[in-house]
Amino acid sequence: MIALATLLVLSYLLGAFPSAIIVGRLSKGIDIRQHGSGNAGATNAWRVLGWRAGLPVALIDVAKGVAAAAGIARIPLGQLPLTFDVVAILCGLAAVVGHVFPIYTGFRGGKGVATAGGMLLATAAIPVGCALGLFLVVLFLFGKVSLGSILAAWAIPVSTLLLDRLTALDYPVLLVGLTAGLAVFILYTHRSNIARLLRGEERSFPRLQLWKRFLRR
Repeated sequence: MIALATLLVLSYLLGAFPSAIIVGRLSKGIDIRQHGSGNAGATNAWRVLGWRAGLPVALIDVAKGVAAAAGIARIPLGQLPLTFDVVAILCGLAAVVGHVFPIYTGFRGGKGVATAGGMLLATAAIPVGCALGLFLVVLFLFGKVSLGSILAAWAIPVSTLLLDRLTALDYPVLLVGLTAGLAVFILYTHRSNIARLLRGEERSFPRLQLWKRFLRR
């Protein structure tokens, strides 16, 4: 259990790396949490700092999830009480918790979508591809990152379950349960966005609504 606990702590500390805050200070000398939505994640960094800063933040946040699930989980610290697949998922989840509640910055971080995506990319690539497809469709139609993130989060456990039942792919029930729990967690971190969506006040990215461009032609 000590070895597992150590891996989880290391994953949390990696996930807590405040990429958006660091990039905000380096690029414009600001605390990203005091601008835009007040969130220290890739979406707010993109909105406030522009794509040149937002893209690196997104890539770093995804990399944190991948590194925790595919890298830290493999560190040979001793006998583990669980299979590697389960340990990889748990390490990835620990990185997501670190991203949302980072110890380095007063436990005020991002919403965990990019880091969770990185973790799942390392442990469930096909369901992630399904979720990414849905995310892109939502951006294409509505230009709302928050709505795409929420729906994509739920698409992962649903597609995992369907692929397990309807194809030759074999996913453990634990993965379905953990991804469903993660989807609930992301729903919680997006509660303010959901309130704005229901009021019709959630900001969108009109440039991402490519279908409108087609209509203008």
